[in-house]
Amino acid sequence: MAYHVSMSNAYERSFVSQLEQRLIAESPRIQVLVGPRQVGKTTGVKQLLARYPYASHYANADDLLNTDRTWLLEQWQKAVSLGRQTLLVIDEIQKVPNWSDTLKSLWDKDPQSIRVAVLGSSSLQLQKGLTESLAGRFELIKAHHWTFHEQKVAFGYDLDRYLTYGGYPGAVAYEDDFDRWYAYLKDSIVEAVIGKDILLNRRVGNPALFRQAFEILCRYPAQEISYTKLLGQLQDKGNTDLVKYYIELYSGAFLIHPLEKYSVKNYLTRGSSPKIIVSCPALYAMNEGPQFLEDREKRGRIFETAIGSQLQQLAGNLYYWREKNLEVDFIYKYRGKIYAIEVKSGRRKSSRGLDAFIKKHPSVNPVIITPEIFPVFSEDPLMFLRKIS
Repeated sequence: MAYHVSMSNAYERSFVSQLEQRLIAESPRIQVLVGPRQVGKTTGVKQLLARYPYASHYANADDLLNTDRTWLLEQWQKAVSLGRQTLLVIDEIQKVPNWSDTLKSLWDKDPQSIRVAVLGSSSLQLQKGLTESLAGRFELIKAHHWTFHEQKVAFGYDLDRYLTYGGYPGAVAYEDDFDRWYAYLKDSIVEAVIGKDILLNRRVGNPALFRQAFEILCRYPAQEISYTKLLGQLQDKGNTDLVKYYIELYSGAFLIHPLEKYSVKNYLTRGSSPKIIVSCPALYAMNEGPQFLEDREKRGRIFETAIGSQLQQLAGNLYYWREKNLEVDFIYKYRGKIYAIEVKSGRRKSSRGLDAFIKKHPSVNPVIITPEIFPVFSEDPLMFLRKIS
């Protein structure tokens, strides 16, 4: 079956209106839009520019072989020449050397001269500049992987299709040829993230081992795994600090979300084994193949990780809970409320963990999510949790 992708250009993701509201407000700060590669950040910004009520100037640092401070200064001056409400958008801002210092200098001279939005696909590259140079001058917006609801509306996905291919709209056109689909994800997304966003900006002694670690991590969706066990599967000597560092880098690059174990004692949370949430189903399916859905255990795990990855997109804090053989899939804390979320997916598991957690924390809001309820949850997770609690 050949899939059509024309709707992806018409579909507007929620971050677009959020960005628009901030930019048309009085005295906005610099807006910084970050997120994974190939999830529609540039498309969304161009949708905004098409209806922006004043002048705008868009420039992409990725279009030039060599960018420097002078290039960024030139883009700023072009925007200023168009008027005080002009919106300046710089895409792939992290490609400009010393971009944060330059932007700080220009902004501080007249912070209300123009409106500014910058985009970046590498959180690792942007982090340092934001915290050191632009502190107090920016607001951050994250564009995450596509949810089930988004791909259902844009491309007509059902649950099985999302659990196999979900997360990247650009890959939809290749779903009828798995080898081509795999090559697109491997070369255009995963390798681009590892090679360009991580290895060029962080010190990694053994790149081959680092790539192997990612493949291993993707085999454990929605599973708690000790650093020692992960280290034992790497074909090299090392220590648990190395594994922690690798996970930290993949988390900063939007590929893996490690969850800490919930505890009222913070030191126990920090020392816990992580529960691995793969950021979207496609990153699991590319190594397992589409036939994994026939395995009830694997299907259940990737369904759980799809829920976890969407919970992770929300404001607040996400954990898992375990005591001996009792567990709760997700513990979500937001605005003083605690939600204990159990996923029912068809795989064999006990509900005793949820009962035990409720006894320990009587004020908790218990939540059960099944495949039948999942579409409602995916449309607006926070509203879903508020309604049933």
